Amino acid sequence: MERDGSPESPPREASSLPGECPSSDLGQALSQILHHLTGQESRRGKARNAALQDLGALLEATECDRLFEGSDAPQGGVPGVLGKVAAALEKFAAPPKEEEGRGDGYATVAERATAVGLLFMKLLRKVESAKEPQVCPAWKRGLRPLAAPIYVFAITHSVQQPWTRPRSRDVAREVLTLLLHVAECGSVAGFLHGENEDEKGRFAEIMGLLQPDLNKESWKNNPATKHVFSWTLQQVTRPWLNQHLERILPPSLLISDDYQTENKVLGVHCLHHIVLNVPAADLLQYNRAQVLYHALFNHLYTPEHHLIQAVLLCLLDLFPVLEKGLHWKGGAARPTTHCDEVLQLVLTHMEPEHRVLLRRTYARNLPAFVKRLGILTVRHLKRLERVILGYLEVYDGPEEEARLKILETLKLLMQYTWPRVSCRLVVLLKALLKLICDVARDSSLTPEPVKSALLEEATDCLLLLDCCSQGQVKGLLAKIPQSCEDRKVVECVRKVQQASEGAPYRPCRRHGWGSCRCRRTGEHTDWF
Repeated sequence: MERDGSPESPPREASSLPGECPSSDLGQALSQILHHLTGQESRRGKARNAALQDLGALLEATECDRLFEGSDAPQGGVPGVLGKVAAALEKFAAPPKEEEGRGDGYATVAERATAVGLLFMKLLRKVESAKEPQVCPAWKRGLRPLAAPIYVFAITHSVQQPWTRPRSRDVAREVLTLLLHVAECGSVAGFLHGENEDEKGRFAEIMGLLQPDLNKESWKNNPATKHVFSWTLQQVTRPWLNQHLERILPPSLLISDDYQTENKVLGVHCLHHIVLNVPAADLLQYNRAQVLYHALFNHLYTPEHHLIQAVLLCLLDLFPVLEKGLHWKGGAARPTTHCDEVLQLVLTHMEPEHRVLLRRTYARNLPAFVKRLGILTVRHLKRLERVILGYLEVYDGPEEEARLKILETLKLLMQYTWPRVSCRLVVLLKALLKLICDVARDSSLTPEPVKSALLEEATDCLLLLDCCSQGQVKGLLAKIPQSCEDRKVVECVRKVQQASEGAPYRPCRRHGWGSCRCRRTGEHTDWF
């Protein structure tokens, strides 16, 4: 009695439809193996294992040139059938749903991946043997149907994931290395978009292979699909990415719209890569940029610091695209922008926030918003003042990241909105002096370099405050060196006094701060 996977005498039901497979014995044998991998019998482990063994034996017994018979035929010949077999093997080694893979399920996946990876290496070595011109000149056409499924398999199993094991990861990495070598590509990026202008890359074919598993109903059936999509997407940059925008944008939005924070962050990273590597004109077409903005803006209501960090970075790079066509013509007040809207919401969340990680995340990105808005930050000055004063009072742990970033924000704020600073002199001076005293007397585990950085930043803020108030800070600090016994506090005060001596306080003399015309002298100065 014949074994199920034997390539000899294939049953009638194993052959493909007319015109879909070559009539050679090799084509029929591959069709039979494909039937065992994809048909009803594939549910039985014995049938699939037998198909893997038969495929390995068939590859060993077949001359390399025979694997590319009919590669120029409309149906693809033997390479076309081999491509279907490779796609079936990739599906066979794919991990199941997360709830089905717990326990021993993922260990079984790793064993399958190892077996499939060894078969792929055997197949790629056959292709490599056929690269000699006198053996098979059509090897490039024969490799193209195989490249996408082998690549997806390699990326699925080459990094540490719940469904991988050290052995399966090693095999998958060897498969990827061999694939790049056979394809004559120096990197994964070159493999995807082509090593030169004349060469067509494989990115479109790989996205086409992933597309059925990236729709709303199926994208969670295979937990590896989102990782393969994300990793592959981020290997392709300008100027190659924009031609694939219709394929990559919907899956990225879909992943980012999930209820799980991990998937949201992954999707936002994909969107950020698209924003950075697709021209603004393409993003503005069909209102895509607005769709991106609203999708990202809604994530700001989720109190997860990893997600907030990813969203804010993406929004900061999206603002120039959204505001590309906005030009202020003077006369009326400047219209509010998307950046204003986001900063307003961020400040609303910052004021009552007590979770340390979220406070650090908000503070880390605040300077970038002030730089982006420039003088228009004055619209948010009252709320910014409350946030700055509140955050300067709270100890932020050994690294003091939040307070350092808030001091950086305060410096930028005084540089951009200096005409409004003098009326807030007393409040800001008290907050800065209190911070200096607290840091100087701090006996906690805060490292000395961090304390020095805090004192230096606070001193710089005092210097800017003194310039904005036309020397009033110097007068208010005059008696501190006589009454204060703390050496560090006195050093900070003396730095301010020494730097302020002889410094003019007319706005037109503060070179390097912004742009203003002095009312008294009429002198125009470019500041900051």
